[in-house]
Amino acid sequence: MSYVAPKEFAVKMVDAGESKIFMSTKDTLIRSYMAGAILALAAAFAVTIAVQTGNFLVASLLFPVGFCLLYLMGFDLLTGVFTLAPLAVFAKRPGCTWAGVLRNWGLVFCGNFAGAMTTAILMAVVFTTGFSAEPDAVGQRIGTIGEARTIGYAAAGGAGLLTVFVRAILCNWMVSTGVVAAMMSTSTSGKIMAMWMPILVFFYLGFEHSIVNMFLFPSGIMLGGEFTWADYFIYNEIPVVLGNLVGGLTFVGGMIYMTHFRESPKRNAKFARNDDMTGFPAE
Repeated sequence: MSYVAPKEFAVKMVDAGESKIFMSTKDTLIRSYMAGAILALAAAFAVTIAVQTGNFLVASLLFPVGFCLLYLMGFDLLTGVFTLAPLAVFAKRPGCTWAGVLRNWGLVFCGNFAGAMTTAILMAVVFTTGFSAEPDAVGQRIGTIGEARTIGYAAAGGAGLLTVFVRAILCNWMVSTGVVAAMMSTSTSGKIMAMWMPILVFFYLGFEHSIVNMFLFPSGIMLGGEFTWADYFIYNEIPVVLGNLVGGLTFVGGMIYMTHFRESPKRNAKFARNDDMTGFPAE
């Protein structure tokens, strides 16, 4: 598997964050557009499997194929840059600023949304035979998903918004772990294996992922779901984006940065003393 130690992939995380901040507008939009489109297609794939087999576990086992493909191709999801881009600012890399981070996040959001919407429109054509018939079983299922995760939360009031926010935090805890997992190996098979596991967990538990929802909810509206664009943004996309930000940056990026990238001066001094005396660290 060619395992990479945490101290080494922590540096890779900061390097990746720096590269995101300085990436050109064109490249950022293209990479995020393709990421949104591919992840949306994977979501359609998973819903199709769940409907046709009646087994959501099988769908969850196969959904990560889209995530693995898009990251192996170097594309970017908003959930990933939420975790990586700020680390370059924390590490005080030259020229890395919060303005650059916000620029990256805004461009990636736009690209992801455009890509997911493109797939939503194309799949809506497939589900309705070119809008000439009622949605098929998969299209109908997507419509009901959108209803449950917008007006369903709205009906619960503040408790519903809290629930969707927490589900979004838990989602990007796992998804960002998958992003970082790609850096834990130098082999393709190792990267895929490491990415697959946390994505399986997030999808099977039904957590809220902003880019997956960029496909499911617009699709649901086009396919007859009984909710509106306002319902989607107010009761899902906005709290989900905020929750994804908190989950990825706090539980993955921040924790790894503090424990592996910025080691304590006392610990580093201890290692240096033992190296000088014996040639080997004490731990």
